[in-house]
Amino acid sequence: MAGVVSGCGGSRSDGRGGRGGAASGAPSATPRPSTAADPTRIPGVGDRLQSRIPADSGQVVAVYGERKDSADATLVFYTRHGSGWERTRSWAAHNGTKGWTLDHHEGDKRSPVGVFTLTDAGGVLKDPGAGLPYTRSASFAAPRTWAERYRHDFDYVIAIDYNRVKGTPPNDPTRPQGSSKGGSIWIHMDHGSGTSACVSVAKPAMEYLLLTLDPARHPVVVMGDKADLEA
Repeated sequence: MAGVVSGCGGSRSDGRGGRGGAASGAPSATPRPSTAADPTRIPGVGDRLQSRIPADSGQVVAVYGERKDSADATLVFYTRHGSGWERTRSWAAHNGTKGWTLDHHEGDKRSPVGVFTLTDAGGVLKDPGAGLPYTRSASFAAPRTWAERYRHDFDYVIAIDYNRVKGTPPNDPTRPQGSSKGGSIWIHMDHGSGTSACVSVAKPAMEYLLLTLDPARHPVVVMGDKADLEA
């Protein structure tokens, strides 16, 4: 492995977040789209980002941030059937402590808005049977200096392909756009509040995603605050 990088957008993080409510394993309500439902589109996602979803993608993880400056979000899993998208599961989630940004930089505590592929997974725990290539390593472990409630954040992680090399372990430190643009942005285990830039959900949600995401279906994540998603 090329090196050790802590997740959530930085090589070092205190793991502390905002005051959002704790995510749970229970499904949440799907965000209501601002326009009439069209089964060929991901609800609540406007033309700008809708057009970036690859035509061959059959799985979409949509992260609907509550507000631009909020750490609270809802993660919804959609599956394509024919030409239409079906909501499969939904959970409460968290994003960056300070919310969202269209121009993410290292240390800004905001999650990047956009559409990103999902190609690699890993974590401290053994592979639960993930569809994506899974790297198990103790190097994923959160620093022991972090408060106890943050220490299991990286038991399971799914790399979001923002400023990283696809096909490498999630904690590979290579950042093609340069270090100033941040990196190591993952979907990972939730600790009950905002993150440094990652998306977090409870363990049952992580297990479901790891077992369900299928590289043959070219999964992507569509993520952002509701206003930017709908733009």
